[in-house]
Amino acid sequence: MASPIGRLGLVANEKGLCAVVWERDLPELSKSYKKSSRSELLTETKKQLREYFKGQRKDFELPLVIYGTEFQKKAWKQLQKIPYGKTRSYQEQAKRLGDAKKCRAVGTANGRNPISIIVPCHRVIAKSGSLSGFGGGVEKKEFLLNLEAKKSV
Repeated sequence: MASPIGRLGLVANEKGLCAVVWERDLPELSKSYKKSSRSELLTETKKQLREYFKGQRKDFELPLVIYGTEFQKKAWKQLQKIPYGKTRSYQEQAKRLGDAKKCRAVGTANGRNPISIIVPCHRVIAKSGSLSGFGGGVEKKEFLLNLEAKKSV
């Protein structure tokens, strides 16, 4: 789908949405997933993403199927608890997972988040407040944070 931050690839299976990825990741993604017949879910995902980009949606209401290690799944669950328009540091996310020293592991897990935007890894920033690391690029992370900052006031 087209978006203000570039083309996004969407993947769903019979249980739910599995991935929202950047266009450059589509060739790799197509090796990992089979084609889905869940066109109604993909249509709804596009609708909700368009509403998000227009500032009309703060929370997504989609069934998610998240594949990853146990640690990754825990990290991604924490991402889903960060409110719209707010940020958290990698260290704070690690603390919420039970070990503030796991900042790098959290960063690695966030970097492997398969459901960008909907599982909001863009809301995690460096302890200093700088925007570090983002699968889509720091400029896209900045765009998403600015979008949410404008709409959360």
